Amino acid sequence: MTIEFTEVTTPPGLEIHDSIEQRHLQIETPEPVSIESPVSHTIAATALASASNANTDSTADHHSLSADELADFHFPVNKTCTIKTDELRFDQLLSVTLHDGAGQTEKSFDAGERDYLEDRPQYIGLSGPIKLYCRIESPGTIDVGLTAVRINLERVTEIELGARSLHDRPAGTITTPPDLDSMATAISVLSSALKTTSPERTWPTLRGHPPLIELGDSLEIPDSVPKSTLRDDLNSTPWDKLNISNNYLESTDEKEVEKTENNDTIDPSSVFKNSETIETPITITTPPTYLSLFQAAPLAFFLGATVQPATRTDSPPTLYTPQFKYPLPADETFGDEIAALLKRFFFLECLTRTEGIFQYDLLERSFLEDDLPFDLTSTYEKSLSERLECYLEPPADLIEEYSPRWPLTAHVPPEPESIELLPFIVNELGIVRPSRGRTPETVPTQPPANTRFVRSASESDARRPSSSSPSSSSLPDKSAFVVPTVTDESIEHAWFGNNVPQNASKATIEAYQNQLDRDARNDSIEILLVCNDARMLDEHDLLDATYGTRDELPFEIHSEFGVDTAKLADLLTDGGYDFVHYIGHATEDGLRCPDGDLDVRTLESVDVGVFFLNACQSYHQALALTRRGAFGGVSTYSDVANEDAITAGETMARLLNRGFPLRGALEIARQNTGLGDQYLIVGDGSADIAQSEGGAPSIITLKQSKSDAICFSIQSYSTKEFKLGTATESNLPCVEDRHLSPGQTPFATANRQDVQEYLSWNELPIKLDDDLLWNDGITRFDLL
Repeated sequence: MTIEFTEVTTPPGLEIHDSIEQRHLQIETPEPVSIESPVSHTIAATALASASNANTDSTADHHSLSADELADFHFPVNKTCTIKTDELRFDQLLSVTLHDGAGQTEKSFDAGERDYLEDRPQYIGLSGPIKLYCRIESPGTIDVGLTAVRINLERVTEIELGARSLHDRPAGTITTPPDLDSMATAISVLSSALKTTSPERTWPTLRGHPPLIELGDSLEIPDSVPKSTLRDDLNSTPWDKLNISNNYLESTDEKEVEKTENNDTIDPSSVFKNSETIETPITITTPPTYLSLFQAAPLAFFLGATVQPATRTDSPPTLYTPQFKYPLPADETFGDEIAALLKRFFFLECLTRTEGIFQYDLLERSFLEDDLPFDLTSTYEKSLSERLECYLEPPADLIEEYSPRWPLTAHVPPEPESIELLPFIVNELGIVRPSRGRTPETVPTQPPANTRFVRSASESDARRPSSSSPSSSSLPDKSAFVVPTVTDESIEHAWFGNNVPQNASKATIEAYQNQLDRDARNDSIEILLVCNDARMLDEHDLLDATYGTRDELPFEIHSEFGVDTAKLADLLTDGGYDFVHYIGHATEDGLRCPDGDLDVRTLESVDVGVFFLNACQSYHQALALTRRGAFGGVSTYSDVANEDAITAGETMARLLNRGFPLRGALEIARQNTGLGDQYLIVGDGSADIAQSEGGAPSIITLKQSKSDAICFSIQSYSTKEFKLGTATESNLPCVEDRHLSPGQTPFATANRQDVQEYLSWNELPIKLDDDLLWNDGITRFDLL
């Protein structure tokens, strides 16, 4: 079961647990409550009720609801239950919306707002690590604070709760032979995961995971993957105006469907597989190469476009729409132009969506609106092709400064097998580049000669005196490394080619596939600390005090010391840990244990989520972990000084503990500590170990001034819940900084006392005058 409701008594209330994504939501009540009438749902069964009943007009007539309308839960949820209480408390920051009894949106709340519930059926939507809707029929109040949400009712009443996992799965697997035409068809079908062609598809929840692709003998598209789910027909209701597709299978878990078939639920893939839909009349013709097809995939997905290789010399690569034709390069700059168009179209659609169903202030819009050559209000009403034509008008230098940071660039080999990577890359709207690069001028450096203790598996190196130099056998071969041709356009550059990348992560398709195969986990987040060298206990003690410090999340920390090869193998294969942090020594041949080395490549599989192998030369062992079941982790190329390893371990632990993904945590650690190039991500850089609190994980940057003011900026990172296109803000009352994530806001002047109070209540990493600081717990954070 994906979603579970559990009664708790300390404090009283209930906990909602997403056992696939390891996400938790606590609800506190004045007295203990009993969970009644729990019912499992499939997403499709409730989605259409929601899709046909949304309305943002706060003055809409609240008509009397029919018996059927009262019985329906008007939002897509995995499970519902009922409790009786007169108060709900959420001690974390959540996005809050108010809807009438038919699901029509009436209001969105900002931090510090209060509003009243009327004596009629209403829904309260709360967005966080788990999507929650509360159906209430009692007058009362809603208070949205800086760090908490309170719902107080005038009487004890029955409240129906509906929860939805943000877990997202592909609808099926497309098989294609390695010819260009078949591959182009398979790529064109990826956009079947889009829920709409309106600007609102820039919201992550309206972009589903694309279907998988695998090579085979013939082109086969299963019935569970519609040839197109996009509609351009406009009807009268606001959700119809979004063009929401009938295949609205958001967050559907196939395992959940299988388990509930005997309870008279419906497999959503069978409900809509014969739905009639209308394709968007947009086509991208590409140069007749594998690489060009791959590079066009993210843009084609976002536009719902058909991809065709331009096989005739008189038909150059072009973006065709009913409104215009836009020529594309036929040479190696094709990928550059496709990436630029993707960023441009996505960003300007984000601005336009602020005039749509969910209207809100956006920092980027305030900076650009007066300089744009088109009106956002009228642009929202245009067709997709008409909007794209408008978006081609602004000069690049006008919009580039304010566009969100792109989360991912994938460097893939230009060969048929790489098509199987595309669904995972497109899921993040990643930019596709060829796996080309150069041999680096230098390799990751060894610790200084006066370093007395190094995390090397070589005893002579680990204990070397200050006068000695590292052994030649421990120096990496420069020819084994590669620097990608592009390394500065995204937060993470994922290298899928051969060799060991510098300035990039080493990605594997297995790391992504492993997450799709993930089964339900334990209620708590299981963390294993392994320390296999007594001289490194300082790092263990720091980590033991860092992981699991968030009261709202159930962590279980397990520590092991001096683990031999047999036990370490058992821990990795049967432990079921969400995160493993190894402290010790390693070589290409294995992780050092008291009785020898454990080579992970000798294990058939591992049951590990994320890992940090904080040992010298642990890269090959990390690669083996991702190819045997792990999602991703951090490893090292070469030897590392113990002091640097301790700093790296503590910094990464603090960031991962607060919900940062691997890619964000490693970037912050590199920028703000002495962490060198020895560390790199292996596997999926978007993997994490815990949910973030209050939106996308962020780091605050402060600059002192002589006055009572202080300069304040926030930098946010995308996660699996808060993907590219999420709008997030700091909730500092004196600053308006709701912006697109991932991204960084310009410095704003803030009152020092307000910032002081804000940091005392919010646990965020802070960069103050070039120092990385931590505010742990509810206590005064001194800015002086």
